[in-house]
Amino acid sequence: MESIVSKKTSGKNSLIKFWQSYRHAIPLIIFGIIYMTWFGHLEKTVTSHYKIIHVALDDHIPFCEVFVIPYLLWFAYVALVVLYCFFKDKDDYFRTCTFLFTGMTIFLIVSTLWPNGHHLRPYTMPRDNIFTQLIAMLYRADTPTNLWPSIHVYNSIGCHLAVMKSRHLADKKGIRIGSLILCVSIIMSTTLIKQHSVFDVLTAFILAAIMYGVVYRSDVLIHFYHGLQGRHKRKPEIL
Repeated sequence: MESIVSKKTSGKNSLIKFWQSYRHAIPLIIFGIIYMTWFGHLEKTVTSHYKIIHVALDDHIPFCEVFVIPYLLWFAYVALVVLYCFFKDKDDYFRTCTFLFTGMTIFLIVSTLWPNGHHLRPYTMPRDNIFTQLIAMLYRADTPTNLWPSIHVYNSIGCHLAVMKSRHLADKKGIRIGSLILCVSIIMSTTLIKQHSVFDVLTAFILAAIMYGVVYRSDVLIHFYHGLQGRHKRKPEIL
């Protein structure tokens, strides 16, 4: 009987420990569901009536299909940085999520209130190779709408900031340099494979600069989070 009670207690303690260790995944899961649902709706509804984004510099940027590789690596880049922060440092995780989620939410609001798109994609591929085939697949899966500001650019900046600001990676020079190279390559890819206008890129930089001040310079949200944690842990006063 004692053995059964002991096992139940042990199992309960394990669940409590698991919850305490990984409950910070809940905001990520909830936001992921909201974002994918909202973005999917926009992709289906914003198809013809939208504001065309174009600047003169767009016409002078060549089409370079090899840059589809860093463009696609963006998905792994964001996922790996968020997961690393999730398991390694909660403060870094909350800063990274705050940075990414805020920009992505602003992007959804802008796309909803001000539908936008571009006509930069080539009508026919200039060459036939594995890279142009990948781009053709990308074009079929992703409409040339809902572009401003570029989430590929904004999130790449956010992920590189997370790498550079992580105290656990402070002495990992190779990782920091690799992150910079990948970040720059992804940013370049957005225009070189004609997924974004230069306008989308520049506005993503502006938004990232603003959010850098909010998330990393002021650290308001982290101070607020630790303040809440302190109040929860504080023992009640004995009257």
